Amino acid sequence: MTVLSDLLASVFERGAGGARRGDWSRRPLEELADALVTTHGEMSGTILAEQILTRYAAMDDAAKLAFFTHVAHAMNVDPATARAALDAYEAAPARGSYRDFMAACEPPRQELIRRLNQVPGATGALVEMRADLLRLGRGTPELEALDLDFRHLFASWFNRGFLVLRRITWNTPAQILEKIIAYEAVHRISSWDDLRRRVQPEDRRCFAFFHPAMPDEPLIFVEVALTRGIPGAIGPLLAEERAALKAGEADTAVFYSISNCQSGLAGISFGNSLIKQVAGDLSAELDGLSRFVTLSPIPGLMEWLGSEELAPAEADLPAFAAHYLLNAKGRAELPRDPVARFHLGNGAIVHALHGQADLSEKGRAQSGGVMVNYLYDLRRTAERHEAFAATGAVAATSAVKSLAAAAETKMTKGA
Repeated sequence: MTVLSDLLASVFERGAGGARRGDWSRRPLEELADALVTTHGEMSGTILAEQILTRYAAMDDAAKLAFFTHVAHAMNVDPATARAALDAYEAAPARGSYRDFMAACEPPRQELIRRLNQVPGATGALVEMRADLLRLGRGTPELEALDLDFRHLFASWFNRGFLVLRRITWNTPAQILEKIIAYEAVHRISSWDDLRRRVQPEDRRCFAFFHPAMPDEPLIFVEVALTRGIPGAIGPLLAEERAALKAGEADTAVFYSISNCQSGLAGISFGNSLIKQVAGDLSAELDGLSRFVTLSPIPGLMEWLGSEELAPAEADLPAFAAHYLLNAKGRAELPRDPVARFHLGNGAIVHALHGQADLSEKGRAQSGGVMVNYLYDLRRTAERHEAFAATGAVAATSAVKSLAAAAETKMTKGA
């Protein structure tokens, strides 16, 4: 009967000029959201979800903020119901009491997000919606709590098992190549010729993760240079007139740029899986590869030096960078530098520091031109990941530790 009712409702909605659809279009968006959570018909729910997403996309920031505020308050967990359900489960643990407890602890707004996702193309729209929420809700406790519901669902929807790794080549559709240019966040791609130099030569690779629900939207991508030896500067890797190396002659794979593409997926980690899968694929393709390293920026270095009122000479910057990476802490006593947290959390080790390695305006502004190699020893990444997660200890080579010690000596003498 439910299917028949939905079918008849659908016919009615499509007939008479779409009367019910028209009625919904005149009702407040908040009312439509409430109706979507409580409706039992799949067809009527799909139409409601479509209406909500279409109207949301056309709203200004003030209206979006009002919508988020309504959802955060009106579709929150009821503490009294949750407490009562917990008491009942504690008194008599069973399938039914546990089901009731789970239902009581899940806010209705999670079901709202799920039902919105039943519309074709909705997954990308919801990622954009979360980007708005992150932007508009920062510092507002109830909206930051709402974001946890988005994040909880996205962690399942964008699970590694659903992601597809694709190599980006010069023959990749132009609409995707355009997005690679737009989303590059580390070393700006200045032109189509610049992009060609990064994806076409035999010693260059680019890989991206995609989701089946967003097939034309890269989620994250990595650019790789195949080299002999570990490079200490970005300029030669990106030079226009450089001579390409035969891929079979390379002994090192250099991850020199990793860019997250969707701000609405902030906090959903893909980078660890991306690096490990790319490293595994390259190992299978090229027998001569023996090292996997990054050539990474140190985006917080100059800001940290300023906060510590340190003004080292340019020649001393690598030593102070080593001290910063090994000893400067942020929240939860983790490394202050975000790129360091990412790679160390993936099981890498701080391998080497290089002065005058990035002479671009951005490179000088954020790190005084210093760059760092993080080394991925694929045999030990799991062990080092566990150690970092347990203690926050920063793994580094003896050379890096010596540099850091030299900086500490200079700081002590300066004091």
